[in-house]
Amino acid sequence: MRKILVHNFGDATVMQIETADNPTPAPNQLLIRISAVGVNPVDTYIRSGTYGKLPTLPYTPGFDAAGTVLSIGNEVVRHSVGDRVYLNGSVTGTYADHALCTSDQVFALPDVLTFAQGAAVGIPYATAWRAIFQIARAQPGQTILIRGASGGVGLAATQMSRNAGLRVIGTAGSDTGKILVTRCGADLVVDHAEHDEVMHFTNGRGPDIILEMMGNANLVEDLAIAARNATIVIVGNRGEVTIDPRIVMSKELEIRGVLLFATSPSELLQIHTGLAPGLRLGILQPVVGREFSLDEAVLAHEYIMRGNTAGKCVLLP
Repeated sequence: MRKILVHNFGDATVMQIETADNPTPAPNQLLIRISAVGVNPVDTYIRSGTYGKLPTLPYTPGFDAAGTVLSIGNEVVRHSVGDRVYLNGSVTGTYADHALCTSDQVFALPDVLTFAQGAAVGIPYATAWRAIFQIARAQPGQTILIRGASGGVGLAATQMSRNAGLRVIGTAGSDTGKILVTRCGADLVVDHAEHDEVMHFTNGRGPDIILEMMGNANLVEDLAIAARNATIVIVGNRGEVTIDPRIVMSKELEIRGVLLFATSPSELLQIHTGLAPGLRLGILQPVVGREFSLDEAVLAHEYIMRGNTAGKCVLLP
């Protein structure tokens, strides 16, 4: 098998292609032949050594992928050899052409989705689902503002919010991104800093839910425009920010963070069970943006960290 190994934390060039024998599944494990790999911002934070929890070196990056079950252990009952699947985590890392997984990291990939789309499901769709339904407890008729709606999590959140009967406002930084967000069902798409249109759309009340992809840049404004009793869910952050707690008090706001890696097994099962009907019916359609080969993983990391991505970045082994 070909895989990327990181021997030292650092910039993107620490990722190097190496070869190894295919691993053999334990009784409760599956070996997956990977057809596409999802690239997430958290992959870059871990690779750089700046994330809160770091793997033991050397390691193979990646959590998301899609492919075909190649072999299974004798205790695996939910999957069979030849099944099309998407991964939300693995034992050996997904930046490779094969990955070893436990049964609870593998989910059925409907035929209506390509492998590249399957690689875009794991972290983005699970994060969006947890933020909207488990943390913000969204209800039909509420208004949600999705900051950075043209990224992987943002597009997922736009699709599922629309399907759940929410009024959706998305922000994007490019014309291409705005078109994508509109196609995914947003009622209003604006530039990141355009707050007057948000307030006009909500008749001066503000959004009931805000999904924040860059807390350090936007949290102060989020507090200013949020509706009374609103929930602000911080999905991403790249620095510190100073806020006035009196605004939180006066509006009785709720500020919550979401970290998919802290989600319990039962909550994860609930998330992927909730996603399944939408994926199977084509209501949830992951949007694939840039595609890179596995050998171009360095370029992929540099690309997603420049921001303003439109759709999900994937690697093709």
